[in-house]
Amino acid sequence: MILDNRLFFSATQRNKGCIGDVLSRIIKKNRSILEIGSGSGEHGVFFQKRFPEIIWQTTDPDLLHRKSITSWIEYEKLNKIMPQPLELDVENTPWKIPLKLTSSIQGIVSINMIHVAKWNCTISLFKGAGELLKKGQFLIIYGPFKIGNKHISQSNYLFDNALKIQNDCWGIRNIEEVSNEAKKAGFSQEDIIRMPANNFSIIYRKVVF
Repeated sequence: MILDNRLFFSATQRNKGCIGDVLSRIIKKNRSILEIGSGSGEHGVFFQKRFPEIIWQTTDPDLLHRKSITSWIEYEKLNKIMPQPLELDVENTPWKIPLKLTSSIQGIVSINMIHVAKWNCTISLFKGAGELLKKGQFLIIYGPFKIGNKHISQSNYLFDNALKIQNDCWGIRNIEEVSNEAKKAGFSQEDIIRMPANNFSIIYRKVVF
């Protein structure tokens, strides 16, 4: 008997479809995607089902999250095609990634992570991605961002304040500062896509080896 350790994050149900639409523009068949900070695993199983021709590799440093991911894989009957989650702390670079994944990876996705983590996690995300990805491969970040150090909505302003009350290292990041870290790690900003609920998908491309 498989224990049901599934977690349910409401934001996932609201945004998985539109994030999938962004992914559909750029992913290639028969290649792998590495997700950093997979949380409950709801995104991972949804994308694995939507894009059965790829391999979606989840990761998370939190054991409860990894148990949830495993339960979601079991629940959706994806055991034969979707690998188990990897224990990965974004700050521990270089990341310990299986050779099979390293050789088949086409890109990295991180959803709703950098605003609920300290700033060094953003720096490490680009550093780790820069070490792993080859020229032309992508990194996609999804979440709320400030532009010109200003919030784009009142709801984002209130959300940012609520985050900082929980942890003063958290908060909605300034998109220019994020992209500056991307540049340092060898990425260029390819596209910024406005998403529902005052979020953005930002696509970066590795431009140096």
